[in-house]
Amino acid sequence: MLLIVLLDVYSMIVFGAVIASWVQIPPDNPIGSFLNSMTEPLLGPIRSVLPDMGGLDFSPLVLLFAVRMLRGVLLSAQTGF
Repeated sequence: MLLIVLLDVYSMIVFGAVIASWVQIPPDNPIGSFLNSMTEPLLGPIRSVLPDMGGLDFSPLVLLFAVRMLRGVLLSAQTGF
């Protein structure tokens, strides 16, 4: 199913954004800009809901969990379970 593949690709993009934040890619870098534009629309609202964790950002973890849950629902709907 195409949607499941797209969710897998989006998970990789989120992982890429996390790694880019660790490496501190400059915001004007095309890769950093792409990753930011793909993830920030969903990470921003999650960050606003999560409590302050002392400088740790758990929003990518929450987003990846939600993507995996959606993927599981789609897979179970596809197989009929």
